[in-house]
Amino acid sequence: MNAQPTRVAVLAHDLFPDLAKTATGVIRYADYEVAAVLDRSNAGSRVADHISIPTERDAPIVESMADAFDRDPEIDALVIGIAPIGGGFDESWRSDVERALEAGIDVISGLHYFLDDDEEFAALAREHGATIYDVREPHPDLTVSEGKSGEVDAHVVLTVGTDCSVGKMTVSLELQRAARERGLDAAFIPTGQTGIMIAGWGNPIDRVISDFTAGAVEEMILEHGDKDVLFVEGQGSIVHPAYSAVTCGILHGAMPDAMVLCHVAGRDAIHGYESTPVPDPETYVDLYEDLAAPVHPGEVVAGAVNTSSLDSDAAAREALDEFGSEIDGPATDPIRFDADEVLDAVLGDEP
Repeated sequence: MNAQPTRVAVLAHDLFPDLAKTATGVIRYADYEVAAVLDRSNAGSRVADHISIPTERDAPIVESMADAFDRDPEIDALVIGIAPIGGGFDESWRSDVERALEAGIDVISGLHYFLDDDEEFAALAREHGATIYDVREPHPDLTVSEGKSGEVDAHVVLTVGTDCSVGKMTVSLELQRAARERGLDAAFIPTGQTGIMIAGWGNPIDRVISDFTAGAVEEMILEHGDKDVLFVEGQGSIVHPAYSAVTCGILHGAMPDAMVLCHVAGRDAIHGYESTPVPDPETYVDLYEDLAAPVHPGEVVAGAVNTSSLDSDAAAREALDEFGSEIDGPATDPIRFDADEVLDAVLGDEP
């Protein structure tokens, strides 16, 4: 992604915040400023009314792109902050995208539906000098893996999940932040659309040809292999009926030295497949370690749990202690608490 916006509006209609993880990720971690969030269901409120964020990252929630421009004419990009299962485009968003393109500002999308292939959007972009960035479009030179990720000097840490949408990107970014605070040269390896929007680069693994999945991850590992530590953003879950192939490709392409198992407190069924139960944490530890071992041995050394559904810190601590006991390692919620204990575990004897 070559876009470098400074002030953006983020589209998250009807799904903010719980089902708009691209929006929440961009708000929390992107270097550019979020001037407004488009969400007709919550218009009139503010982002901080719905999620925990630093004061400087707060923004108004408005009805439409027209309202966003009325508040802030300096907006220079519209970010599609929703990535539904299947990555389709909701026609109710069309007027907001058209309004952005008519104003000559760029549109950044992580959908599987490429906006630049939409004749109406492409024509508007050409007419008004705007650019459409479909960040899920892989670059054309990907190849199969050569099995070289294990040769880099960097300590490679992969976030893996009990399910999709459990916070693997968030945990990776929080670990990177904590590592940098300790003076380590740490890099985030983005593998999904939100991570790419935040970092400004990356390979969208769930859009890559299957034979090239591990190679696309390896390419990024080799590019940044001179760092102290690499935090690789995982995708999906090894037991997810739809996304397990992506998970396995990242696991083998990254060849991690350590893994962090991510979970959402209280989730007992696979997202989108409610008749498929979430196995116990010990099962995941065995699955990930056994699957990694023939390619490059790596251990699940810590856990991260999203405890936002729990009302008190005491209840969250109890859930974390239980999860940590089940995986035989420390566990934290890096948003509610901090990432230090998990960072200690993943670094081990590394600097």
